[in-house]
Amino acid sequence: QLMEKAEGRNQTSIVEFILLGFGNGPELQPLLFLLFLVIYIVTVAGNMLFVALVVADQHLHTPMYFFLGNLSCLEICYTSATLPRLLASLLTGDRTISVQGCLVQLYFFGVMTNTENLLLTAMSYDRYLAICHPLRYTVLMTGRVCCLLVAGGWISSLLSSTIVQIYLWQFTFCDSKEIDHFFCDFSPILNLSCSDTQTLELVTFVLAVIGTFLPFLLTLTSYICIIINVLRNPSNTGRKKAFSTCSSHLIVLAILYVTVLTVYVVPIPDSHKVLQKIFSVFYTVLTPIINPLVYSLRNKEVKESLSKAILKLAAYRNR
Repeated sequence: QLMEKAEGRNQTSIVEFILLGFGNGPELQPLLFLLFLVIYIVTVAGNMLFVALVVADQHLHTPMYFFLGNLSCLEICYTSATLPRLLASLLTGDRTISVQGCLVQLYFFGVMTNTENLLLTAMSYDRYLAICHPLRYTVLMTGRVCCLLVAGGWISSLLSSTIVQIYLWQFTFCDSKEIDHFFCDFSPILNLSCSDTQTLELVTFVLAVIGTFLPFLLTLTSYICIIINVLRNPSNTGRKKAFSTCSSHLIVLAILYVTVLTVYVVPIPDSHKVLQKIFSVFYTVLTPIINPLVYSLRNKEVKESLSKAILKLAAYRNR
């Protein structure tokens, strides 16, 4: 298999890749730089503001907002794994990245992606307990349980990404230097390897089933149970309250899973690589900026907390 894969390839080991990004159009690069710079600043500022509100306001010291605060921290790290490197290449025109640098970017991207998936599962479990078992909620979803769920997500993601990296760092890369993407993703890197990738592909598949597919099923099951429970509720007020709490979660989940499944599961021909990049932008760049907006605009508690913070700031300035 290794001989077949290597046949016809230039066996000279390469030490750097070229990220092709969004094309060579010189008139497009400044516009893309400004666009992604604004998105990055708004993403970091929006998520930091959300974390600050959750920490400062005692009314937001609940399991749901504990998870949302952690999600905002994660989104800052998530977008920082890809955007700064993209901004640097758009500004300087230097698209090269060392093999080691590319693998490090992939490692952090993998950790953040897996952790986000598990954190969203924990959030769906929290909503399931709050809506389907309200009398037992405070007993089941304690501060210790919340911390264990978040810590478990981080630790399992670090372990799974480390296992993949152990294999990747042993690979030799040859043939082409070009990665037709704006960041170092798993499949494009694997395509440039002249080592035998069968074992890693099998390991990655098992990890993806355990770390992505099973959490997705748990999340889906949680929301199906929530919807069934809400529809059985004879009170219209109760229904509205439950749906308003979960609708923001469902919006974020829909955007994330639809784009991720489109990029990684649905086969896209080479002629539609631009479409694949656009979908990649959705889950790597737009999801982190959408999250604080969705949760702040759709949650009464967050809007009240933000109003209080603005009034306090205005009162402080008028002294």
